[in-house]
Amino acid sequence: MTVVDLFAGPGGWSRALSVLGVRDVGLEWDLWACRTRAAAGQLTIRTDVAMYPAWPFVGRTVGFIASPPCQAWSMAGKRLGLLDQPLVHQAVAELAAGRDTRAALLAACRDERSLLAAEPMRYLHALNTAGGPEWVVMEEVPDVLPLWRQYAAILRTWGFSVWTGILNAADYGVPQTRKRAILLASRVRTAEPPPPTHAKAAEQESLFGPGRKQWVSMAQALGWGATDRPVPTVCAGGGPGGGPEPFPSGSRKTLTDARERGTWTPHPDSEVILASRRKASGRAARHGARERRPAKAPAPTFTPEAHHWSWSLRSNNQPNATVRRADQPAGTLFFGHRANECTWIADTASALPDSEQQSAPAPIKITAREAGVLQSFPADYPWAGNKGQMFSQIGNAVPPLLAAHLLAPHLNIPLNPDDFTLAA
Repeated sequence: MTVVDLFAGPGGWSRALSVLGVRDVGLEWDLWACRTRAAAGQLTIRTDVAMYPAWPFVGRTVGFIASPPCQAWSMAGKRLGLLDQPLVHQAVAELAAGRDTRAALLAACRDERSLLAAEPMRYLHALNTAGGPEWVVMEEVPDVLPLWRQYAAILRTWGFSVWTGILNAADYGVPQTRKRAILLASRVRTAEPPPPTHAKAAEQESLFGPGRKQWVSMAQALGWGATDRPVPTVCAGGGPGGGPEPFPSGSRKTLTDARERGTWTPHPDSEVILASRRKASGRAARHGARERRPAKAPAPTFTPEAHHWSWSLRSNNQPNATVRRADQPAGTLFFGHRANECTWIADTASALPDSEQQSAPAPIKITAREAGVLQSFPADYPWAGNKGQMFSQIGNAVPPLLAAHLLAPHLNIPLNPDDFTLAA
């Protein structure tokens, strides 16, 4: 008996299952996602889910997972899936009755990816003929919830208990307020969402419940402020104490790059000190005495003009982009054709005059490692491919920690969230 994972991606569900001591077989088309899965030791069939037959899994499947591609429905895209939704509902109804009209319906779709959301029903219908699977878990963007409700109505006629709804990953310890439409179904237990473990504000244990921890912040997840993982110190116009520039103006160097070059300086809290040089004489300040400081060296002495900056994460390059401070969870991470639209930006708690705003450090690209950690993957997860390929995988992945909360009850395995280490 096995667990089948459709549209398995780089292994969000598989990572959760491995922590719980279970292996699945993932069906995935993307080459680089398959290579990531292979590096992570996950079983994978590289195939087009829409073309692969269901019969190899009939009579052998205990659990069924599906996270169809979200690009057709996502707020980050053109959302043509919403226009195609009647066609997808029709495909689900007909597949549930054993009629395959996908070819005709696909020709009418505005986005060919829309109909992929009906593929799980093709497999479920085939598996149900042999009395399986025992449980089903599916995940998609919130706008797919009406479709999950259609699936739920069909699954109930097949003897499943089903729950559908919207869950926020931050409520389960993921350092990201990622909301997703979830379907949970079981033949052997009452389907219900797992109890949240976290909340926006911490809740004390009481007669009404066990209490909840505060949402995990980006700084906590990334280890910023910890003794062995300090946040960076960035100086405008040069490195700490007049040293070499960590990331020259216009460059795309990252905070991690700066640290590896020895231009990060430890700081005991979550602030970044920016030495303002706005009154200095331009080139003289920029090319004056230079001093290379190792990453563990004491912070240099700063002038009274120094300002204290903290980092925030901007989720994309649009004017209405979500901006979250490092002491908050990230907004929903997604990455478009530019590969990496998320950037760290410097801000300050106290408003500065416009004349001083120019001293702020330039935005810095988020790294793949950081993005993976904010999706609750371990810091050393073996992402394969170039920067764009890695970010595409990360943005589409299911957060493993959320996945584990959803899967553990069906597997009857206790979940220890501490098994999901993030920053290393």
